Amino acid sequence: MRTMWKGAIGFGLVSVPVRLYAATQEHGVKLHQVHDADGGRIHLKRVCDVCSEEVDYEHIAKGYQDDEGHVAVVTKEEMAELPLPSKRLIDVLAFVDADRIDPLQLSGAYYLAPESAAANKPYVLLRETLKQTERVAVTKIALRTRESLALLRVHDELLTLHTMYWPDEVRDSGDLAPPSSVTVRPQELKMATSLMDTLSEDFDLDALEDEYEVALAELISAHLEDRPAPRKETAPAPDNVIDLMAALQASIDRAAERGDTDEQKEEPAGRRPRGAAKKTAAKKTAAERKPTKAKAPSAEKKSAKRTTAKKSAAAGKTAAKTTKKTAARKSSRAS
Repeated sequence: MRTMWKGAIGFGLVSVPVRLYAATQEHGVKLHQVHDADGGRIHLKRVCDVCSEEVDYEHIAKGYQDDEGHVAVVTKEEMAELPLPSKRLIDVLAFVDADRIDPLQLSGAYYLAPESAAANKPYVLLRETLKQTERVAVTKIALRTRESLALLRVHDELLTLHTMYWPDEVRDSGDLAPPSSVTVRPQELKMATSLMDTLSEDFDLDALEDEYEVALAELISAHLEDRPAPRKETAPAPDNVIDLMAALQASIDRAAERGDTDEQKEEPAGRRPRGAAKKTAAKKTAAERKPTKAKAPSAEKKSAKRTTAKKSAAAGKTAAKTTKKTAARKSSRAS
């Protein structure tokens, strides 16, 4: 990485020489201004509105215009001579608890590395002291001729610096918040918490990507390859919430279904989804817990029993008749 700034961290009589590096970088496809008719590049020229001549960058100075139209021209040389104690010094003003800093004030982020081997010892001393006390340092630093508040803190094994807005640069929120008369019920808080838990399951911050950037790259590729541009519709944002509890429950159900779908996609072919296995096991457990009941005889079995009974009765009647006839014959022979 390219060094952006060289200086020292100063607190009391201790000095830690450091180098400053940009900790973040914005990704994106660089687009130029072009003529829509033929694709020709559009160039911006610095033209003076007094003499109407194009001005080279070396002759451009800074100026301030008051309410009456008077202009004060300030040259680069004059700005370089302005007293700026924090020009090569990260001046520590105080060490405070981290929760005293409002994240709204944080701006750019930078890495701080020891400037040389001799700086390693005081660097580690400051880092470990911040760790053990769980504090951050409020400092001042001048970057690009502009002095700024900055926050010095520990990130992993490195000291980092976050430039900050001055307190009067943070706007007052005024009456933007909902009125205090608006309240929520405990049930709604419980449902909202459940939704948060559902959405947070297996969340991977590193897996996120800029969908707009991907779509823009696909659009540019389509133009370069002279093929139709892909079209993706964006779902409209809901404009009203009629039933808050119903909306929360629907959101929880949808998040749960989405999670089940993701799990099914991850399962190898031939295996049943985890959810199905759990449901089957639950059914088996429930079935084992239920007491065994005697099953009622089916209609076919009842019919078979009735038929057997009729046949037995008919056979008994026939046997009785036969017995009577035989007895009558024997009696007549005897006489």
